[in-house]
Order: sequence, then C-alpha cells, then structure tokens
Amino acid sequence: MPTVKVYKGTSSSSSDVICNVSNGRIYKKTSSSSSDVSCNVSGERIYQGTSSSSSSALYNVSSGKVYKGTSSSSSDVVFNIKDGKIFKGTSSSSSDILATIKDNKVYKGTSTSSSSTLFTMDGFVTIEELVAIWHTVQYSY
Repeated sequence: MPTVKVYKGTSSSSSDVICNVSNGRIYKKTSSSSSDVSCNVSGERIYQGTSSSSSSALYNVSSGKVYKGTSSSSSDVVFNIKDGKIFKGTSSSSSDILATIKDNKVYKGTSTSSSSTLFTMDGFVTIEELVAIWHTVQYSY
C-alpha cells in the first residue's frame, strides 16, 4: 500500500505534514523511522508506538465504535464513526458531532468549510488507521 500523508488543515505542503501512514504504522511528520511511530494498527486494535502488547492497546474498533484499550463494553466507547461523522461516546446526536469526514478531509464539528479543516489525507485509509491518525493529531500536536 502506498504511504498516505496527513497535512494540517487544507495544506499539501511537505512542511505541513502532521504524520504519515504506511503498512498500518502512523509515523510522526514525514519520518519512516521505527523510533517515530506514534501508533500502529493490527487488526481492529490501535497500539501505542510499535508495541502489539495488550497493555499498550489504545483502542479497539468494532462496528464503527471505538473502545478504550482492549474493551468492548459500551461504557468504554470513546467515540463512534457513522455516516461520515465522528460522534462523542455512543451518541448519534448532531450536538455530539466531534468531526465530519468528507473527501479525504476531516473537519471540526458539522462544518465542511475549508476554515474548519482539521487535516487532509492524500489517500485512502482504513477506519482503524483513521482512528490512529485522529489519536495522533489530537494527542501529539
């Protein structure tokens, strides 16, 4: 699979690369060094760094729901992805929309205006990779 770059806002400049995705690993900026792996995807789980130990599991993704760690309990749903929207927890209420996903861009809230673009991806990613990118963008920058 080709490497997918993730840019700040609507940029496509290499100086604005937040992270890149290659073979299920999310690397910081344009790096391809294992020491710069923010998180990695294995199956339906997202792990911290290069680890695949259950103690390093950040999220478990199942049927669009994103759970804390290795949990599959509804009380541990951090957010859910449905119909191109990222919702808080198990909600599907428009007031709980954290982001909108459209045309390889992720926008803040319900907006699809260029000024609300959080990040732009230059290719296709899986839902698990999107969760890993979201984590990297939210907690690393």
